[in-house]
Amino acid sequence: MSKKLVLIALAFLAFSCKKESQESSNKEEEQNTVVAEDKELAPEELGKVIFEGKGNCISCHKTDEKLIGPSLQEIAKIYQEKDAKIATFLKGESEAIVDPSQFAVMQANLTLTKTFSDKELQGLEAYIHSNLK
Repeated sequence: MSKKLVLIALAFLAFSCKKESQESSNKEEEQNTVVAEDKELAPEELGKVIFEGKGNCISCHKTDEKLIGPSLQEIAKIYQEKDAKIATFLKGESEAIVDPSQFAVMQANLTLTKTFSDKELQGLEAYIHSNLK
């Protein structure tokens, strides 16, 4: 009976390792896809893809009107007036300057944006500024 138990344990471990390996492989493929897209897309286009997808920014921001957070036009205008960098804020390296009262609401997304590459953050910044009218 102990041989059966050992075989079951080994089979379980082998299956678990295979599953973790597959999950790691899938995550790497997703990251490589984003990198591949980065190379093909202009910064504004990459920013739009991130804004609408990976960044989930679209759930709180609209182009020309306040939803939960300020509009992209308002964000771009204020950052331009203050000669500030949106990417610096999204990295968590500067204070909120558009609507500091909403800062607590944005904490979850800031945790996410802090993991973005500089290229992704620059793309988001380019996309936001492209909405300035």
